[in-house]
Amino acid sequence: MLVFSAITPHPPIIIPEIGKQNLRFIEKTVKSMERLAEDIYAAKPDTIIIISPHGPMLSDAFAINMSPQFTISFKNFGDLSINLTINGDVGLIHHYKEIMETKIPVVLANQAELDHGAGVPLYFLTKNLDKKKIKIVPISFSMLDYQSHYEFGRKLQEDILNDTKRIAVIASGDLSHRLTKDAPAGFSHWAEKFDKTIIEKVTNQDHNGLKSLDEDFIEEAGECGLRSIIILQGILNSIKYKTDIYSYEGPFGVGYLVANLKLSI
Repeated sequence: MLVFSAITPHPPIIIPEIGKQNLRFIEKTVKSMERLAEDIYAAKPDTIIIISPHGPMLSDAFAINMSPQFTISFKNFGDLSINLTINGDVGLIHHYKEIMETKIPVVLANQAELDHGAGVPLYFLTKNLDKKKIKIVPISFSMLDYQSHYEFGRKLQEDILNDTKRIAVIASGDLSHRLTKDAPAGFSHWAEKFDKTIIEKVTNQDHNGLKSLDEDFIEEAGECGLRSIIILQGILNSIKYKTDIYSYEGPFGVGYLVANLKLSI
């Protein structure tokens, strides 16, 4: 059964050991992630599905990472102190591959070290959970069209709702990377409008609106989270929920959205 769903950003700078004195510039996001950690603890999930833009990605298929054990570290970002271990839900991963077999292209990857798109959210959201008991299913989106991502989510939903396990789903992704002149991808006048549009459509549960955004508009924004969000929208298709926006900010030129899509089933 589905017990929790959320949208999170994944900037390594919100990790205290990395952000240090810069945490004061991104305080809203940090506090929202801590709040979300309390929410997921209350939901008591057995398995967390984490959808990341930075895992193994193929042009024509979705990838599910099937390692029996995953590590989270941020050595690529200058921190050597964090080294967390979480088990993969191997049985569920193989099951998802089987149910998708003839309908949606899915491949199994085997990458034990999680990318930061999965690692940053899980660092926060598993803080209060028993890491010896909790399991994860890391998923990477593809370069297929948005409707395919939505259908992938809908197919996952069919199985999640019938599963006796308590399942949480996290859509990891930053919004525009072009909000300011010193942003990583440079400045765009369309960046702020893009982020406002995404937040509006997520809040209003406008699934069709998210799938039909203008491609040039998306490209100009320099985003990385839209496909993750669309997969989550597919999972939530026909399910009653309320979108609670915990925070949004872009202090470093990248839009960071934290939202709890609170289930009412």
